[in-house]
Amino acid sequence: MLHAKGLIAVVDDDDDIRLALTMLLTNEGYQVLEADGPRELASILARQKPELVLLDMNFSRDTTSGDEGLEILAQLIQQNVRTVLMTAWGKIELAVKGMQQGACDFIEKPWNNQKLIALVESHVNAASPLTNDAPSRSLANKDNWIAESSAMQQLEDMIQQVADTQASILILGENGTGKSMLAQRLHQLSSRANAPFVSVNMGAVPKNLFESELFGHKKGAFTDARESRQGRFELAQNGTLFLDEIGVLPNDVQPKLLRVLESGEYEQVGSSQTHLANVRIISATNANLESMVNEGTFRRDLMFRLNTFILHLPPLRDRREDIIPLSQYMIDSFAHKYNKISPQLSTSAREMLCSYNWPGNVRELSHVIERAVILCRDETINDTQITLPQSDTTTTEDHGNLRPLDDIELEMIIKALEKYQGHISKAASALGISRNALYRRMEKHQLDKGDYNID
Repeated sequence: MLHAKGLIAVVDDDDDIRLALTMLLTNEGYQVLEADGPRELASILARQKPELVLLDMNFSRDTTSGDEGLEILAQLIQQNVRTVLMTAWGKIELAVKGMQQGACDFIEKPWNNQKLIALVESHVNAASPLTNDAPSRSLANKDNWIAESSAMQQLEDMIQQVADTQASILILGENGTGKSMLAQRLHQLSSRANAPFVSVNMGAVPKNLFESELFGHKKGAFTDARESRQGRFELAQNGTLFLDEIGVLPNDVQPKLLRVLESGEYEQVGSSQTHLANVRIISATNANLESMVNEGTFRRDLMFRLNTFILHLPPLRDRREDIIPLSQYMIDSFAHKYNKISPQLSTSAREMLCSYNWPGNVRELSHVIERAVILCRDETINDTQITLPQSDTTTTEDHGNLRPLDDIELEMIIKALEKYQGHISKAASALGISRNALYRRMEKHQLDKGDYNID
């Protein structure tokens, strides 16, 4: 069965937990399969491979050690299945152990619905062919890191120079260019490759929880802190911490991040005990930090600490030589995912892909290719199976200096969404239209709302 957003397996012996998660995720557009234990999960995996497994840690009565969950996790990792652990309050050490063994993340029970949805979405996206972060199998292999264009070859030269240093790196690039994948590549080429790579999507963290997310908290530190929790710095110890969308970091947290970068020291929320971090920081943004500094919303000294090296990830329209190799790599990956023979691109399909401006960059290309693979019924993908916005399928030179209105509208919408970090109300106000009007235009231009921090 084909599914729009992804296939998720929920493994828990509690019927109520499985029901709640199934209802929540189904409403978000995912297909959900339930398993009450290892045997039923094995039956699911024998039939199909989910993009993500939400795994409870204990299944036998009166057992709280988590050993059963760790055994299942080892089997899932062996089958290259991304796994998020579900842990009860007070079992964070168990979750950390699971992450050290290969789990991609954990969520605490009882969970926050919005946080769980954001976590699931980020890991399902990361499981796609372009952003799979299974380090020993994909990132060490350059087949999914296409660098045939001169722009990407220059970037590759810089990557080789800075990857194995301890310096902080700032990745700049538009939405959808693959900043997370680049961060993981840097990690895998560094001396920290066998240590944790921990990613934080700053845009998905509630404003009042930034400090807890990064540094952890002690039990009772605030109203909902029923148990102590480790922060991302502690989870990434001796490894790499990737701070995506760094531009949204609140002003009151910026000095604390600066302190860690300068001295390695931090305290958990609600504690006076100082911890020492040994972590390499890679951050990314599509915002103009220099402008934010001038506006007083981002500290200049923090910017300098973050951008010891700056890597500019070019938009897809500036690396057109990579479009066909990327497309063929994606075709092979999606054909494998859907158990199909890998088709080739027809000449007309190649011309169509190369003439499009790709405002959504590599992420948009991935969506287009996945759809084409699904629609393809023979050995060749032709231009009728390549679905692109009609106004931008040819370059602007075909019309002299004039550009189609739809083209301009799409560009302005993307700029507004990027400027306001995906906040619909602010973007709509800046464009002079209502929220509903902006939503309609996003649907018209096939902009995925999941790619933005929708308010």
